[in-house]
Amino acid sequence: MPWLYLLLAVAALAIAFKTTSVAVLVICLLAALGFALAWLMGALARRIEDRTGSPAMMIDPVELQRLREQAEARRAAALADAGAQAAQDPARPG
Repeated sequence: MPWLYLLLAVAALAIAFKTTSVAVLVICLLAALGFALAWLMGALARRIEDRTGSPAMMIDPVELQRLREQAEARRAAALADAGAQAAQDPARPG
């Protein structure tokens, strides 16, 4: 769709170059400017949309809380394993 605005801007410029009427010239130049700005904004919007993630990929708060609890449980288990290994190993003189 943004390319249609660019095509219309070029057509308005072509009409502006061919006309002999000052009123038509001003109207066509303003239309060309408007269509060029619409093309630019559409192209930028599409580029931003392509770079952002899909809203469907976002994690809901319940799932996020569950993942946090799992990470905390893993961290606690790793600390408990490290503590158990330290208790089983004899103290090494430094």
